[in-house]
Amino acid sequence: MCRSVGRVSVEAVRRRRLEPDARREQILSVAIRLFGAKPYAEVSTTDVARDAGVARGLVNHYFGTKKDLYLEVVRIMLTVPEVAFEQLPQGELPERAAFIVNWFLDVVSRHSTSWLAATGAGGMADAEVHEVIAEAVDHAATGVLRALGSDDPSPALRAMTRSYVGLAIWTAQEWLQRGVLTRDQVHSLLTVSLIAMVERVFPQAS
Repeated sequence: MCRSVGRVSVEAVRRRRLEPDARREQILSVAIRLFGAKPYAEVSTTDVARDAGVARGLVNHYFGTKKDLYLEVVRIMLTVPEVAFEQLPQGELPERAAFIVNWFLDVVSRHSTSWLAATGAGGMADAEVHEVIAEAVDHAATGVLRALGSDDPSPALRAMTRSYVGLAIWTAQEWLQRGVLTRDQVHSLLTVSLIAMVERVFPQAS
């Protein structure tokens, strides 16, 4: 058997060089793609490991079970990252609202298949999945309030904002999944709705 370094595959070199964080992100990226392309039942950790170029045991090491990995995929697809706040303009309400909606539409359209699978729970009627979705909606509501300058919202204000997040999710589904609305229509609906809520409805929650 030839042991020449020259015969070591590029894949083997790539596996050795990846740092733990990078390897974890690579596995997660593959899982996001696979769970977005197929129903939960049709994706295995073996599939994820193969496409990520790692051993299946490594998938289990970083994420636990297949269900744990799926829950992390749902969480990632529905969570607003810190970078979104770093890019937020310091303008007036209409400008900030338009930016928030634009950012949201860019993200969901870029990862439409995976995002639609996540918001639909991949067809899973599972309490843990729905809990993750509820937490993500609450986190998104917190993000919207933070973007609008509200760092200590009342319970009523948080509830109103969660309702807006629900509107955003359903409206994006009408655009991406059903093809009923255009992006411009979705942007207008969500931007105008957010401005109206801030100016006319949110004051009632103080």
